[in-house]
Amino acid sequence: MNNLTPGVKYNRKQKGFAAEEAAAHYLSSLGYEIIERNWRCRSGEIDIIAAERGRLVFVEVRSRSGSPLQGTPEESVDTRKIQQVRSIAEIYLYMKRQTECHLSFDVISVILNSDLSVASLNHIREAF
Repeated sequence: MNNLTPGVKYNRKQKGFAAEEAAAHYLSSLGYEIIERNWRCRSGEIDIIAAERGRLVFVEVRSRSGSPLQGTPEESVDTRKIQQVRSIAEIYLYMKRQTECHLSFDVISVILNSDLSVASLNHIREAF
């Protein structure tokens, strides 16, 4: 999946990119249309915005690598993050003049191996 050098310690940005790539490929393989990646505004960023069967899906991608003592990626989606994603989604809908559509807020958690390959991927539909 990647062309990064084995045995190298990867930084947070590289790990995040690998997880988001895996999530986007996964969603595409299920027939989701990826509309936006890393959509930003002053309030923050939404990792993936996709369309699937008439729904607009806002996807938060969380990843972990290394020690399982850090907890699962899903556990890192706290109340503050949920509120932030919902707020950014409102801004996106306003800016794109989207008024009548079904929404879903999903979480994709990715566990990465040390070489940034995917050890596991979990898709939680309508997570919040």
